[in-house]
Amino acid sequence: MDLHQKEIQGFFSFPVDNLRASPFLIQYIQEEIPDYRNAIIVAKSPSAAKRAQSYAERLRLGLAVMHGEAHQLESNMADGWHSPPASRTTTGHTGLELPLMMAKEKPPITVVGDVGGRIAIIVDDIIDDVEDFVATAEILKERGAYKIYVMATHGLLSADAPRQIEESAIDEVVVTNTVPHELQKLQCPKIKTVDVSMILAEAIRRIHNGESMAYLFRNIAVDD
Repeated sequence: MDLHQKEIQGFFSFPVDNLRASPFLIQYIQEEIPDYRNAIIVAKSPSAAKRAQSYAERLRLGLAVMHGEAHQLESNMADGWHSPPASRTTTGHTGLELPLMMAKEKPPITVVGDVGGRIAIIVDDIIDDVEDFVATAEILKERGAYKIYVMATHGLLSADAPRQIEESAIDEVVVTNTVPHELQKLQCPKIKTVDVSMILAEAIRRIHNGESMAYLFRNIAVDD
C-alpha cells in the first residue's frame, strides 16, 4: 500500500498491485475536519508536491509547497549531501584539471502559497522521524495557518516521535493501520487512526477467487 516509489513494483518476481490509502484519508478530511473547505493542502518538500497535488485536486482545495531546509544534519555531511566538497585536489589522470565546485547549500524554508487564515493539511506517504513535520508546522503557524493536520499512510512514529508531536504546533496526526501504533497513541492523543483493513481484505478475496483487481483502482488516476 502506497509504495514510496511505484518503480519498486519492478523488483518483485511476481505481480504486484500498489493499493492506495488516499480515498480513506480524503474521506477522513471530509467527515472529520470541520470547515475543511477552508483548508489548503501542503507538501513539506517539492518532492512531495505530486502527492499533495493529487489530494488538492480531489478535494478541490489550494496547494502550498515548502521549499528549503530548516537545518542541516551532520549525517548529511557524511553521506555526500554536501558533495562535492568546497575544495579538493585533483588526482588520477595526468593533465585532467576539473574545476572546483562549491558545496551544495539549501535555502531556508519558505512557503510557496498562501496559508494565512487557513487549515493546513500536510500530506505524505510515511511519518517516522517527525522533526521535519514539526519544523514545517512551526513555519505554517508563523505564516498564519490556524490549524495544522498531518496525513500519512504509514505511521512508524519511532523513538520519541509521540512526545515531539504532543509538544508541537501540529493539532492532529492521521495515519492508517498498515503499521501498529497503539503504544504511540497512548503516549499522544493527537495521533488518530484510519482503518484500511477493508481494502486489504477485498484485495485478498479477489486474488483468491481470481477476480479482477480493477475495481479497487476505479478512483485512481494513471499518474497517481
